[in-house]
Amino acid sequence: MNSELIQELHALGGAQAPAGTPHEADGEAARRAEDADAPRLWHRACTRLAAELPEQQFATWIRPLALAPEPGGPGTADGHAGRPLAAVAVQVANRFKLDWIRAQFGSRIETVLSELAGRSIRLDLVLAPRSEAAPEGPAAVSRLTPTSPVAAGGVPIGQFLASLPVPGAASADGGRNGAPWRAAPNEPAAAEPGGLATGARTGRPVPPAATSHRLNTALTFDTLVAGRANQMARTAALHVAGAPGETYNPLFIYGGVGLGKTHLVHAVGNALLKDRPTARVLYLNAEQFISDVVKNYQRKTFDELKAKYHSLDLLLIDDVQFFAGKDRTQEEFFNTFEALLAKRAHIIMTCDTYPKGLADIDERLTSRFDSGLTVAIEPPELEMRVAILIAKARAEQTEIPEDVAFFVAKNVRANVRELEGALRKVLAYSRFSHKDITIGLAREALKDLLSIQNRQISVENIQKTVADFYKIKVADMYSKKRPASIAKPRQIAMYLAKDMTKKSLPEIGELFGGRDHTTVLHAVRKITEERQRNPDLNQQLHVLEQSLKS
Repeated sequence: MNSELIQELHALGGAQAPAGTPHEADGEAARRAEDADAPRLWHRACTRLAAELPEQQFATWIRPLALAPEPGGPGTADGHAGRPLAAVAVQVANRFKLDWIRAQFGSRIETVLSELAGRSIRLDLVLAPRSEAAPEGPAAVSRLTPTSPVAAGGVPIGQFLASLPVPGAASADGGRNGAPWRAAPNEPAAAEPGGLATGARTGRPVPPAATSHRLNTALTFDTLVAGRANQMARTAALHVAGAPGETYNPLFIYGGVGLGKTHLVHAVGNALLKDRPTARVLYLNAEQFISDVVKNYQRKTFDELKAKYHSLDLLLIDDVQFFAGKDRTQEEFFNTFEALLAKRAHIIMTCDTYPKGLADIDERLTSRFDSGLTVAIEPPELEMRVAILIAKARAEQTEIPEDVAFFVAKNVRANVRELEGALRKVLAYSRFSHKDITIGLAREALKDLLSIQNRQISVENIQKTVADFYKIKVADMYSKKRPASIAKPRQIAMYLAKDMTKKSLPEIGELFGGRDHTTVLHAVRKITEERQRNPDLNQQLHVLEQSLKS
């Protein structure tokens, strides 16, 4: 150890180096101080881990950890003052977190501890005593502290939850301060991300509020849980809401089903109407536009169609992929598109794929889709899924324990809609069986879903299948080698991983040697485009898909 370590220990309140002693003595004194002081070693390890790990991961999993009390008293891990420190014992709030930290971070933490101590240090993860662990009953969520794990858009979960309305609490204006996704009595029902509204008490589908703009007023930026998965799309939508017609026009948002695209476009419309109540805003699904075109074509009243759409200030249109193969509809939408852009009105579209991935749509239309800003919404990451579960449980007048939320979020990765469905199963199972919500109950309620997941295709299986097919090594999937004979199969494996698994782009990139999510997105786009124009590649992909599904 060097003199810098002595200074660092001194700054932390550690022993000072005796003045005038040789450097060797300083190093030995520092080593003895570190050997005898697990808190200082743990503090230094956390400092390094904070610099190495993504901020959200560190805040969620490492920061909440605390050293376990030493059974033999202060001084060393085992209470014997003369014995060097051999292990650092850390308390974890519950079994789920303990298993996750051990699997995901255990070896890295031990490596950091050992490097800092200059010899092998073992990490012992122990469950916190019941009184210190996170509560498991209905009060679990309300007692979370600002340092509790889970971050939504970088906000600690305790702070995020504190900002949520308490079910049934009175608001400042004397109304009911309902939680997100919950409609108050005599107000429009809140729609789910898929666009289906639910009643405040029954949970059964009800029609959205009948208004000329067709917006669901419950879908706002305030009720949208923010996270890395929707960060760019949400930021762009906020810009559009603040200055429509100025930038990002058109805004094209794409992603899988149930990820919140519909919620986001409604949020833009509601925000604009709040600032400019006289603005002409219209939300509709692509199928509604198709229906309008057919109706006016039959009646020969295209002037009415133009009057309806060409006078808008903001057009919000969902699922434009349904325009495929409908030439007259595409022609009318092209005219509407050009008319709105000419008068500096704004257009926001959603789709299940990016513009160049659309089939049977006129190229001049897809080129205009791609002329503004194109952003993706990814499946939500673990921390965001937990935040969504807790918020939606509150909307159902129920508190879900934190460890149960983690369990459900870990096992349901596809989209917000499936996450909601899993939560409803757990809540219903709890009510019908008159049992508390625990991990055991959640496992029982979701046993069918968990059984299906166990049979799903894995990224590892895709990598091996593709490597065998193209006669390369599986290790080449993770390597930095870039010859075409390796890069092309690797891109194909990434494409299949995105298409056939529920992994997000960052998760897939991590499984391909720690690559950035933009690398995966580039591979997916490239293979998608080549597949459409290359019959040989299309046939190879078909064989691989059938092989993986069999």
